[in-house]
Amino acid sequence: SSTRPRQIMETTGFSENQLMVREAVSQVCSEFPNTYWQERDQTEQDPKEFHAAMAEHGWLGIALPESLGGAGLGISEATMMMQSITESGAGMAGAQAIHANVYATQPLAKFGSQEQLDETVPNIISGKWRACFGVTEPNAGLDTLRLSTTATRTHDGYSITGQKIWITCAQVASRMILLARTTPLDKVKKPSEGLSIFCIPLDKEQKGLEMRRIKKMGGRAV
Repeated sequence: SSTRPRQIMETTGFSENQLMVREAVSQVCSEFPNTYWQERDQTEQDPKEFHAAMAEHGWLGIALPESLGGAGLGISEATMMMQSITESGAGMAGAQAIHANVYATQPLAKFGSQEQLDETVPNIISGKWRACFGVTEPNAGLDTLRLSTTATRTHDGYSITGQKIWITCAQVASRMILLARTTPLDKVKKPSEGLSIFCIPLDKEQKGLEMRRIKKMGGRAV
């Protein structure tokens, strides 16, 4: 009824936009029953159909600016979307199938060059390209400021050397948002300085790149 959203907002504090996101995303998720996610987990297959459906309905750009083709909503709405996906039966695999497309693109949208914005963001929003977020490292874990992947300036760009681990959806991603150290730790005043974010093509056949699948317990679809 017309009064129901207002009643919910009074008791939960959710905004009208958040409730709209919850209802619309849940509707998309209803097209993917538990058996879909069970099969993807057991066969370790990427849920590409789910990703395509979310892109088709415009949800991959939920927190990206309207000027770039996004919905212009906030991170709280994106969080509502992720929670709705997870509770639908998709679990974390469902949320992780799209989370880098939503969150890792935030610094790109804010700080990326016009060329990067024009090329990358529309292709991620449309679902043509998948994205992954290269942060965690084997020897640093979640202590991000200890990361050792380095980016060294060359005559035509940067050469990046290091290791990343637990990079969700890397096997299907076309772009990686990568965090690397551009200034050595011994040359900065504090470890949070000297870090840079790169948006790089992720070509599995690229010389010098080795990618290995990690066997997991649960969440095997991603």
